[in-house]
Amino acid sequence: MNKAILLGTTGVVAALAMLAVGFVAGSPQAAEADTTQVVQVAAPSDSRIDRAEVEGIIRDYLLKNPEVLLEVQEALEAKQKEEQRIAALGVIKNAKDEIFNSAFDGIVGNPNGKVTIVEFYDYNCGFCKRAIEDMQALTKANPDLRFVLKEFPILSPDSQKASVVSMAFHLMMPEKYGEFHTALLGGQGRATESIAIKIAVSLGADEAKLREKMKDPSINEALSRTYDLATKLSITGTPSYVVGNEVVFGALGKDVLAEKIEAAKAAL
Repeated sequence: MNKAILLGTTGVVAALAMLAVGFVAGSPQAAEADTTQVVQVAAPSDSRIDRAEVEGIIRDYLLKNPEVLLEVQEALEAKQKEEQRIAALGVIKNAKDEIFNSAFDGIVGNPNGKVTIVEFYDYNCGFCKRAIEDMQALTKANPDLRFVLKEFPILSPDSQKASVVSMAFHLMMPEKYGEFHTALLGGQGRATESIAIKIAVSLGADEAKLREKMKDPSINEALSRTYDLATKLSITGTPSYVVGNEVVFGALGKDVLAEKIEAAKAAL
Protein backbone atom coordinates (compact mmCIF):
# COMPACT_ATOMS: atom_id res chain seq x y z
CA MET A 1 0.00 0.00 0.00
CA ASN A 2 1.55 3.33 -1.02
CA LYS A 3 1.75 6.33 1.28
CA ALA A 4 -1.15 8.20 -0.32
CA ILE A 5 -3.57 5.28 0.04
CA LEU A 6 -2.45 4.68 3.62
CA LEU A 7 -3.05 8.31 4.48
CA GLY A 8 -6.44 8.17 2.83
CA THR A 9 -7.50 5.08 4.75
CA THR A 10 -6.34 6.53 8.05
CA GLY A 11 -8.14 9.74 7.24
CA VAL A 12 -11.43 7.97 6.62
CA VAL A 13 -11.28 6.30 10.04
CA ALA A 14 -10.51 9.61 11.70
CA ALA A 15 -13.24 11.32 9.72
CA LEU A 16 -15.86 8.83 10.86
CA ALA A 17 -14.98 9.42 14.49
CA MET A 18 -14.88 13.19 14.19
CA LEU A 19 -18.06 13.39 12.15
CA ALA A 20 -19.84 11.19 14.66
CA VAL A 21 -18.84 13.46 17.52
CA GLY A 22 -20.00 16.49 15.58
CA PHE A 23 -23.40 15.04 14.84
CA VAL A 24 -23.84 13.64 18.35
CA ALA A 25 -23.14 17.08 19.75
CA GLY A 26 -26.01 18.35 17.64
CA SER A 27 -23.83 20.88 15.85
CA PRO A 28 -23.80 20.72 12.03
CA GLN A 29 -21.27 23.56 12.07
CA ALA A 30 -18.93 21.53 14.26
CA ALA A 31 -19.35 18.53 12.01
CA GLU A 32 -18.63 20.63 8.92
CA ALA A 33 -15.50 22.07 10.52
CA ASP A 34 -14.37 18.57 11.47
CA THR A 35 -14.89 17.40 7.90
CA THR A 36 -12.63 20.15 6.59
CA GLN A 37 -9.87 19.29 9.04
CA VAL A 38 -10.13 15.56 8.45
CA VAL A 39 -10.12 15.83 4.69
CA GLN A 40 -6.96 17.90 4.93
CA VAL A 41 -5.39 15.04 6.88
CA ALA A 42 -6.87 12.30 4.73
CA ALA A 43 -5.98 13.93 1.44
CA PRO A 44 -2.91 16.14 1.85
CA SER A 45 -1.79 18.23 -1.06
CA ASP A 46 0.90 15.78 -2.11
CA SER A 47 -1.39 12.73 -2.15
CA ARG A 48 -3.29 11.28 -5.08
CA ILE A 49 -6.58 11.08 -3.16
CA ASP A 50 -8.75 14.15 -3.73
CA ARG A 51 -11.17 15.73 -1.29
CA ALA A 52 -14.32 14.66 -3.13
CA GLU A 53 -13.22 11.02 -3.03
CA VAL A 54 -12.60 11.08 0.71
CA GLU A 55 -15.90 12.85 1.42
CA GLY A 56 -17.70 10.32 -0.75
CA ILE A 57 -16.18 7.41 1.16
CA ILE A 58 -17.18 8.97 4.47
CA ARG A 59 -20.72 9.74 3.31
CA ASP A 60 -21.28 6.28 1.83
CA TYR A 61 -19.99 4.57 4.97
CA LEU A 62 -22.23 6.58 7.29
CA LEU A 63 -25.28 6.07 5.10
CA LYS A 64 -24.69 2.33 5.01
CA ASN A 65 -23.76 2.14 8.71
CA PRO A 66 -25.79 4.82 10.57
CA GLU A 67 -25.60 2.68 13.70
CA VAL A 68 -22.01 3.91 14.06
CA LEU A 69 -23.35 7.29 15.19
CA LEU A 70 -25.61 5.64 17.78
CA GLU A 71 -22.73 3.52 19.05
CA VAL A 72 -20.54 6.59 19.44
CA GLN A 73 -23.34 8.47 21.17
CA GLU A 74 -23.99 5.63 23.60
CA ALA A 75 -20.29 5.29 24.37
CA LEU A 76 -19.97 9.03 24.92
CA GLU A 77 -23.01 9.15 27.22
CA ALA A 78 -21.75 6.18 29.22
CA LYS A 79 -18.34 7.80 29.62
CA GLN A 80 -19.85 11.13 30.69
CA LYS A 81 -22.20 9.43 33.15
CA GLU A 82 -19.32 7.54 34.76
CA GLU A 83 -17.22 10.71 34.98
CA GLN A 84 -20.20 12.48 36.56
CA ARG A 85 -20.68 9.66 39.08
CA ILE A 86 -17.03 9.73 40.12
CA ALA A 87 -17.07 13.52 40.46
CA ALA A 88 -20.24 13.33 42.58
CA LEU A 89 -18.57 10.84 44.93
CA GLY A 90 -15.86 13.38 45.66
CA VAL A 91 -18.33 16.21 46.21
CA ILE A 92 -20.51 14.12 48.55
CA LYS A 93 -17.45 13.07 50.54
CA ASN A 94 -16.11 16.62 50.88
CA ALA A 95 -19.45 18.35 51.49
CA LYS A 96 -21.17 15.69 53.58
CA ASP A 97 -22.38 18.01 56.34
CA GLU A 98 -23.59 20.64 53.87
CA ILE A 99 -25.60 18.02 51.99
CA PHE A 100 -27.02 15.95 54.83
CA ASN A 101 -26.91 18.14 57.93
CA SER A 102 -27.52 21.77 57.02
CA ALA A 103 -29.34 23.64 59.80
CA PHE A 104 -31.51 25.31 57.15
CA ASP A 105 -32.95 22.09 55.73
CA GLY A 106 -36.27 20.71 56.89
CA ILE A 107 -36.55 17.07 57.91
CA VAL A 108 -39.49 14.70 57.67
CA GLY A 109 -39.61 11.05 58.62
CA ASN A 110 -37.24 9.89 61.35
CA PRO A 111 -34.84 12.72 62.34
CA ASN A 112 -32.45 10.07 63.69
CA GLY A 113 -32.88 7.62 60.83
CA LYS A 114 -29.87 5.60 59.72
CA VAL A 115 -30.58 6.20 56.03
CA THR A 116 -30.90 9.71 54.63
CA ILE A 117 -32.31 10.88 51.31
CA VAL A 118 -31.93 14.54 50.34
CA GLU A 119 -34.35 16.17 47.91
CA PHE A 120 -33.50 19.36 46.01
CA TYR A 121 -36.86 20.93 45.19
CA ASP A 122 -38.65 24.07 44.02
CA TYR A 123 -42.09 24.99 45.39
CA ASN A 124 -43.34 25.76 41.88
CA CYS A 125 -42.03 22.60 40.26
CA GLY A 126 -44.89 20.46 38.99
CA PHE A 127 -42.80 17.30 39.19
CA CYS A 128 -41.92 18.14 42.82
CA LYS A 129 -45.62 18.56 43.60
CA ARG A 130 -46.33 15.08 42.30
CA ALA A 131 -43.23 13.65 44.01
CA ILE A 132 -44.51 14.70 47.45
CA GLU A 133 -46.58 11.50 47.43
CA ASP A 134 -43.36 9.53 46.91
CA MET A 135 -41.85 11.19 49.98
CA GLN A 136 -44.91 10.41 52.08
CA ALA A 137 -45.05 6.78 50.94
CA LEU A 138 -41.32 6.23 51.48
CA THR A 139 -41.25 7.70 55.00
CA LYS A 140 -44.31 5.66 55.92
CA ALA A 141 -42.80 2.44 54.60
CA ASN A 142 -39.35 3.10 56.10
CA PRO A 143 -39.48 4.05 59.79
CA ASP A 144 -35.68 4.36 59.72
CA LEU A 145 -35.68 6.88 56.84
CA ARG A 146 -34.56 10.47 57.34
CA PHE A 147 -35.88 12.65 54.51
CA VAL A 148 -34.07 15.99 54.13
CA LEU A 149 -35.71 18.80 52.17
CA LYS A 150 -33.24 21.16 50.54
CA GLU A 151 -34.60 24.42 49.13
CA PHE A 152 -33.46 24.88 45.53
CA PRO A 153 -35.65 27.65 44.04
CA ILE A 154 -34.62 27.92 40.40
CA LEU A 155 -37.84 28.41 38.47
CA SER A 156 -38.87 31.98 39.29
CA PRO A 157 -38.64 34.93 41.70
CA ASP A 158 -41.86 33.62 43.30
CA SER A 159 -40.08 30.36 44.07
CA GLN A 160 -37.19 32.22 45.66
CA LYS A 161 -39.47 34.36 47.84
CA ALA A 162 -41.53 31.34 48.90
CA SER A 163 -38.33 29.54 49.88
CA VAL A 164 -37.21 32.47 52.04
CA VAL A 165 -40.52 32.26 53.92
CA SER A 166 -40.12 28.49 54.19
CA MET A 167 -36.60 28.71 55.60
CA ALA A 168 -37.58 31.45 58.05
CA PHE A 169 -40.53 29.36 59.23
CA HIS A 170 -38.28 26.33 59.65
CA LEU A 171 -35.87 28.32 61.81
CA MET A 172 -38.76 29.51 63.98
CA MET A 173 -40.95 26.40 64.15
CA PRO A 174 -39.05 23.30 62.96
CA GLU A 175 -41.55 20.98 64.64
CA LYS A 176 -44.27 22.15 62.22
CA TYR A 177 -42.13 22.37 59.12
CA GLY A 178 -43.46 19.12 57.66
CA GLU A 179 -47.01 20.48 57.79
CA PHE A 180 -45.92 23.75 56.21
CA HIS A 181 -44.02 22.00 53.43
CA THR A 182 -46.91 19.71 52.59
CA ALA A 183 -49.42 22.57 52.57
CA LEU A 184 -47.31 24.82 50.33
CA LEU A 185 -45.93 22.24 47.92
CA GLY A 186 -49.15 20.25 47.82
CA GLY A 187 -51.41 23.27 47.39
CA GLN A 188 -53.20 24.30 44.24
CA GLY A 189 -51.88 27.18 42.20
CA ARG A 190 -48.62 29.05 42.32
CA ALA A 191 -46.50 29.25 45.47
CA THR A 192 -45.77 32.89 46.32
CA GLU A 193 -44.47 34.82 49.29
CA SER A 194 -47.95 35.87 50.38
CA ILE A 195 -49.36 32.34 50.17
CA ALA A 196 -46.38 30.96 52.07
CA ILE A 197 -46.81 33.57 54.80
CA LYS A 198 -50.53 32.80 55.00
CA ILE A 199 -49.80 29.10 55.52
CA ALA A 200 -47.14 29.88 58.12
CA VAL A 201 -49.52 32.10 60.10
CA SER A 202 -52.24 29.44 59.92
CA LEU A 203 -49.80 27.04 61.61
CA GLY A 204 -49.17 29.44 64.48
CA ALA A 205 -46.33 31.69 63.29
CA ASP A 206 -46.34 35.32 64.38
CA GLU A 207 -46.39 37.26 61.10
CA ALA A 208 -44.31 40.19 62.33
CA LYS A 209 -41.63 37.89 63.75
CA LEU A 210 -41.72 35.77 60.60
CA ARG A 211 -41.17 38.79 58.36
CA GLU A 212 -38.29 39.88 60.55
CA LYS A 213 -36.72 36.43 60.37
CA MET A 214 -37.04 36.53 56.57
CA LYS A 215 -34.49 39.37 56.59
CA ASP A 216 -31.86 37.17 58.22
CA PRO A 217 -28.85 37.31 55.82
CA SER A 218 -27.93 33.74 56.68
CA ILE A 219 -30.96 32.55 54.68
CA ASN A 220 -29.67 33.95 51.40
CA GLU A 221 -26.20 32.73 52.27
CA ALA A 222 -27.59 29.22 52.73
CA LEU A 223 -29.38 29.41 49.38
CA SER A 224 -26.16 30.52 47.69
CA ARG A 225 -24.35 27.52 49.16
CA THR A 226 -27.10 25.24 47.87
CA TYR A 227 -26.79 26.66 44.35
CA ASP A 228 -23.03 26.10 44.51
CA LEU A 229 -23.52 22.58 45.81
CA ALA A 230 -26.01 21.78 43.06
CA THR A 231 -23.56 22.99 40.43
CA LYS A 232 -20.83 20.75 41.82
CA LEU A 233 -23.24 17.79 41.80
CA SER A 234 -24.37 18.60 38.23
CA ILE A 235 -27.93 19.17 39.47
CA THR A 236 -29.76 21.51 37.11
CA GLY A 237 -33.39 20.57 37.68
CA THR A 238 -35.90 19.56 40.31
CA PRO A 239 -36.58 17.24 41.91
CA SER A 240 -33.11 15.75 42.29
CA TYR A 241 -31.95 13.54 45.13
CA VAL A 242 -28.84 12.43 46.95
CA VAL A 243 -29.14 8.92 48.40
CA GLY A 244 -26.05 7.53 50.04
CA ASN A 245 -23.21 8.20 47.59
CA GLU A 246 -25.43 8.59 44.55
CA VAL A 247 -27.15 11.52 42.86
CA VAL A 248 -30.54 10.70 41.35
CA PHE A 249 -31.82 13.14 38.73
CA GLY A 250 -35.52 13.71 38.10
CA ALA A 251 -38.85 12.45 39.38
CA LEU A 252 -38.20 8.77 38.73
CA GLY A 253 -40.88 7.59 41.13
CA LYS A 254 -41.24 5.85 44.47
CA ASP A 255 -40.05 2.43 43.30
CA VAL A 256 -36.74 3.71 41.92
CA LEU A 257 -36.08 5.74 45.07
CA ALA A 258 -36.95 2.72 47.21
CA GLU A 259 -34.29 0.70 45.36
CA LYS A 260 -31.72 3.44 45.97
CA ILE A 261 -32.64 3.54 49.65
CA GLU A 262 -32.20 -0.25 49.96
CA ALA A 263 -28.81 0.03 48.26
CA ALA A 264 -27.79 2.76 50.71
CA LYS A 265 -28.90 0.55 53.62
CA ALA A 266 -26.84 -2.35 52.30
CA ALA A 267 -23.77 -0.11 52.11
CA LEU A 268 -23.97 0.89 55.80
